[in-house]
Amino acid sequence: MILVKYTDLGVKDYKETWDYQRDIHVKLTEMKTGKSTDKIRQQLIFVEHPHVYTLGKSGKENNLLVNPEYLKSLGATFYRIDRGGDITYHGPGQLVGYPILDLDALGMGVKQYILALEQTIIDALRDYDMMAGTMEGATGVWLEGDIPDRSRKICAIGVRVSRGVTMHGFALNVNTDLNYFNHINPCGFSDRVVTSMEKELGCKTDMQEVKEKLLLEFQQHFGIRFI
Repeated sequence: MILVKYTDLGVKDYKETWDYQRDIHVKLTEMKTGKSTDKIRQQLIFVEHPHVYTLGKSGKENNLLVNPEYLKSLGATFYRIDRGGDITYHGPGQLVGYPILDLDALGMGVKQYILALEQTIIDALRDYDMMAGTMEGATGVWLEGDIPDRSRKICAIGVRVSRGVTMHGFALNVNTDLNYFNHINPCGFSDRVVTSMEKELGCKTDMQEVKEKLLLEFQQHFGIRFI
């Protein structure tokens, strides 16, 4: 069984966390390719970010619907980053997960990895009697994804894989202020709604409990153990 380091950063600035991710990714890649003899474990990071919008490398800037001055008035920042996918929002009450994993060591391809990420979220939400799933043609986790006029996204997924090592990950709306999604076309969709566990359940959900459920599902779906 592969041992993976679990790190909970609490609430941390997006850019600082991105730099932290990249540092681990570089070290893990160098170890894997023999450029370094330093030993570093694969890692899963959980974090909440202050208000921030991030745009993937293939995303369109016009999916950000407000100007930089208005972003400042919201207390939000904006970054164009190196993951796949379009634009999304991160903020308080949203659980962001950054798995930095060696897919070759796990015996996974990129598509299988994304499917396993989605299923991890789906199975954790079932513990709250939420019947989530996927939607054809769209990455992430949805509620009623097979009903176009009722589908709503509860978890965004955007990853980067270099030399078989992953970065970035998922953003699950737990107790997220959904008003911040009004300023973007989430993940490039202008005709889809975003939801949260709080909105669907009618009450706030304990964040620590959600983390614990996700950790259990991660271990099951990826065949790993956290230390």
